[in-house]
Amino acid sequence: MIIEQFHRTQFALPQTVMEPPGNRTLVNLPVYFELAWPEGGFEPQEVDVTTLIGHEVRIRPTLVGATYVTGDGTTIGPTTSLGGPYPGGDITHEYVSADEVSPYISVEYGGEVSVDGGEWSTIPSTVTIDGPATPLEVLTSTNRLYSNDR
Repeated sequence: MIIEQFHRTQFALPQTVMEPPGNRTLVNLPVYFELAWPEGGFEPQEVDVTTLIGHEVRIRPTLVGATYVTGDGTTIGPTTSLGGPYPGGDITHEYVSADEVSPYISVEYGGEVSVDGGEWSTIPSTVTIDGPATPLEVLTSTNRLYSNDR
């Protein structure tokens, strides 16, 4: 019953945050990815409380791993890194050609359970949740040199 309840948990839908901002980037420019948690749903370490056959059951999601799907056939992970913004973020990807891609983050949740205020125990199951795809336009840029002779 606990595993069934774990699978019914309203997990937080992972959100993709990218830099540079504005959903546009240039070929060969590093894009920094970050996993963000929305207000709704239960993210890792938040506790969902329910009652099963008269017992208080607390379920606490854990992060098993996140896979960053870049939209061009490349994935990064699984990893427990949440990434981060420029310059310190550790999840980056450089696109090699102009394209319109839709990156997203897939999160594998594990969980822990506590019954009637008892000790936390690991739930022997996981759930994988894909976050929504975020459109990203990858552009090329052409440099030109101009003479000041006029």
